[in-house]
Amino acid sequence: MRSNPNIDLVSRFLRLPLEQRQQFYQRLQSRGMSFAQLPIASIREDGQRLPLSYAQERQWFLWQLDPDSATYHIPGALRLQGRLDLAALQRSFDSLLARHESLRTRLIQDGEQLLQTIEPEARVEIRQEVVHEAQLMARVEAEVARPFDLQQGPLLRVTLLQLAEDEHVLVMVQHHIVSDGWSMQVMVQELVQLYAAYSQGQDLSLPGLPIQYADYALWQRNWMEAGERARQLAYWQDLLGGEQPVLELPLDHPRPAQQSHRGASLQVQLQADLVTGLKRLAQQEGVTPFMLLLASFQTLLFRYSGQADIRIGVPNANRNRVETERLIGFFVNTQVLKADLDGQMTFAELLQQTKRRSLEAQAHQDLPFEQLVVALQPERSLSHNPLFQVMFNHQTDTQASGDGQHLPGLRVTELDWDNQTTHFDLSLDTHESAEGLWAALTYATDLFEAATIERFAQHWQNLLQALVSAPRSRLSALPMLDRAQQQTMLQDWNAPASVAVAQAVHHRFEAQARQHPERQALALDDQTLSYGELNRQANRLAHYLIDQGIGPDGLVGIAVERSFAMVVSLLAVLKAGGAYVPLDPEYPRERLVHMLEDSGVRLVLTQSHLRERLPLAGSLTCLDIDLAHATLAPYAEHAPALDVEPQSLAYVIYTSGSTGKPKGVAISHAALSEFADIAADYSRLVPQDRVLQFATLNFDGFVEQLYPALTLGATVVLRGPQLWDGADLYRQIIDQGITLADLPTAYWKLFLHDCLAAGPRSYGALRQVHIGGEAMPLDGPAMWRGGPGWGMCGCSTPTGPPRPRWCPACSIAAPTMG
Repeated sequence: MRSNPNIDLVSRFLRLPLEQRQQFYQRLQSRGMSFAQLPIASIREDGQRLPLSYAQERQWFLWQLDPDSATYHIPGALRLQGRLDLAALQRSFDSLLARHESLRTRLIQDGEQLLQTIEPEARVEIRQEVVHEAQLMARVEAEVARPFDLQQGPLLRVTLLQLAEDEHVLVMVQHHIVSDGWSMQVMVQELVQLYAAYSQGQDLSLPGLPIQYADYALWQRNWMEAGERARQLAYWQDLLGGEQPVLELPLDHPRPAQQSHRGASLQVQLQADLVTGLKRLAQQEGVTPFMLLLASFQTLLFRYSGQADIRIGVPNANRNRVETERLIGFFVNTQVLKADLDGQMTFAELLQQTKRRSLEAQAHQDLPFEQLVVALQPERSLSHNPLFQVMFNHQTDTQASGDGQHLPGLRVTELDWDNQTTHFDLSLDTHESAEGLWAALTYATDLFEAATIERFAQHWQNLLQALVSAPRSRLSALPMLDRAQQQTMLQDWNAPASVAVAQAVHHRFEAQARQHPERQALALDDQTLSYGELNRQANRLAHYLIDQGIGPDGLVGIAVERSFAMVVSLLAVLKAGGAYVPLDPEYPRERLVHMLEDSGVRLVLTQSHLRERLPLAGSLTCLDIDLAHATLAPYAEHAPALDVEPQSLAYVIYTSGSTGKPKGVAISHAALSEFADIAADYSRLVPQDRVLQFATLNFDGFVEQLYPALTLGATVVLRGPQLWDGADLYRQIIDQGITLADLPTAYWKLFLHDCLAAGPRSYGALRQVHIGGEAMPLDGPAMWRGGPGWGMCGCSTPTGPPRPRWCPACSIAAPTMG
C-alpha cells in the first residue's frame, strides 16, 4: 500500500525540534496554507508515556483541588426492557476498551511532569445490583457522584441496576479528563452496535480508527507550539484583553467564597408560533438560530446586569476533523463570545455583531480555553468561573425523537434525570428539533432561588416575543415584563406611602421656624444659624427670584459650596415655586455645558470665587450669593404667599453619565415630601437629633440628610467644603454631638479602620450610622459590632466578640447599622 504523502509530511513535522517546526509553520503561512488542512498523524511508540492535552492538564488541576467532586463526571444511563444477555453486554464493553485507548488511560506524576500512559489491556467489570423503582434515581445519582482516582484506570465504570427480571438500568460514568458529551454518544452508539451482534452470536468489526486521543494531544501541542497558538491567541487577546469583568446578575444569595457546584434546572418549551417567528426572523436577518438565540440571551443579561460588556461561554465540540469524529476523548473546547452593548443600539444591530463575532470565533476555535486563561490571567477565584460566568449551548436534531432503539429481545431508551451540578452561575441550553424548540436553564443554587429563575425564563420568552415583532427596537425599549408585572412595578410599587398628600418640605420647615425660631437649624464648625434666621434669609432670596420671573417649574442652577448659603439657596428656590438644578463647579466643563443647555436653567445662584469655573452664557442671569447683601436687603422677610402643586418640580438632578450623556431626573414636591417622611421614619428622627449633612448637593442622597431634619425641627451639621479624615470626623461627632451619620461605603471603611486602630472609646451621642452608595463588604457589620460598636457608650466593659446593640453594662444604646 502506498503511503499518504500528507501523513508523511505531518509525521516529519512532528519529529522536528521546536525551532524547525516554527520555521515550517511560517513557510506554510506565507504560502496561504494552513496546517489545519493536513491530517493528524501518529508518531508514538507502544508503551510510550505522552504529555496530556491542554484540556486534560486543566482537568488534572481541578481534580487535585477537589478529588471527591463529581462536577466533571460524564454520565449516561440506559433503561433496558426485555431479555438482557449479560455476557454479550460484558463483551461489548471489553471491545470498547480494546478499541478506544482513552478508556485504558491512566495518569502518571513523574516528578513535576504529568504524563498519560496507555495500558495494553484493561477490563471494566459490570457491577450488578438489585434495586426497587423508588430507589432508582437515588442509586443513579450515587453512582454518578462516586469519585474517580485519575491515577488508577480505567476511568470508566459501569453499573447494572436490576429492577425486574426483564428490566434493568445501565449506568455509565466517565471522567471528563478522558471523555466529553460527544464521546458518551459515541460510546452508546457503538455499544448498541456491538451488543446487537454479540447477542446474536455474531462478530462485528467497527470501522478502524486512524488515530487515538493521545495522538491528537501530541499533534495539538506540536501545532500550537509551532505558531498557531500565537496566531489565534492574538485574536482573542485583542477581543478580550484588559479588564476581565465578572457578570453581576442580581443574586438571591451572596456569592460564596468557593463554589459548591450544586445546581438545579428549569425546563422551558417555547410556543410553536414563537418558534416559527424566530426561524423567520433568522432567515430575514441572514443568521443561524444559534446566533439569534445567543443575541437574545446577551440582551437579557445586559438588561438584568446593566453591564455593557457581556461575555458568554459557548462550548465547541471541536470535532471538525474526520480523524476525531468517532473517538472517545476530551475534545470539547470553550470559546468566550463577547458582546458590546448599549441601550440605544437596536436588536438587529446586535444580531449582526453576534454573527460577526461567531464567525470570527469559528476561525479561531482551536486555541484551548486553558491557554486563553493562562494568557489573559484573570483574577483567580474559587467563587466563580474565569473569563465568563454564564454558558450558552445550542443543539440541533433534525430527526424526530422516537421511542428508543429496538435490539434483539431488548428495547433501549435513555434515562433522564435532573442535573444536580453546574460549573457556572447560569447556563442556557437550547435544543432545536423537528418537534419544536426546548430550553433548559441550569443555575447555581448557591446564588439563585427557583422563583428567580422562573421569572428569568419568563422575561426571556417575553423578550423573544418582542424582538420577533420589532427586531429594530432599541435594546432598552424591548419589553420583558408581562402586564401583571408592569402593573406591579408602575402602579403598586409607586403607590404613595400615605393617602394624604404631604405638605411641601419648605412649608413644613416654615412651620418649625414659626414655632421654634430660636432653635438651631444649621451648624458648621463654630458657626450656627437658627430656624428663624434661616427662614428670613431664604424668604428674601425667594422674593428676589420671584422678581426675576422664577415661578412654578422654573429651573434655577445652584453652584454654591457647602455652606449656610447653600441651604438658603435651596429653600429659596422651593419657596419661589421653582426647581433647583445642582451644578458642581468641580465637574468637567463639557459636562456643565451639557447640563446647562439640557436643563434650560433661567438663573444661576453661585459665589463670586466660583464664577470663572462655570461656563455661563452671557444671557444667563447670575447672582453671587456672597456679594448679594445689598441686592437682597430691600426684599421682604416674610414667606411668599405661594402654594405649589404636588406634581410641580422641586429639583432636577443629573445622572453620572457613565452609560452615555448625563440625564436629568425630575423630582416633584410630592415625591420629595413623601421621601422626607419615609427617611424620618426609618431613622426615627426627633427634634433633639443632630444630623450630619455629609453628601454633596449633586448626589441624590443629599436630600435624606437635609430635609427630614428641617421638617422636624432637628439640627443639620454641615461638613463644609473640605473632606474630613477619620480624625476630623470623630472630632466632629464628639464636638457637634452628632446623633445620626450617613456615610458612603468607601469613606466609612476608612473611618472604621481608624476606629479599630484607636480601640474602645466613647462616640458621644452617636446612635445611628447609615452606609450606602455602593456595596458594603460582608465583614463590615461584624467588624463594626465587634470593634468600635462595642464600648461606644463610653462604659469600661472589656471588648470581646460581637455583642448586642444595647450595652448590657450600662443599658445605653450603642450605634446600629442603618
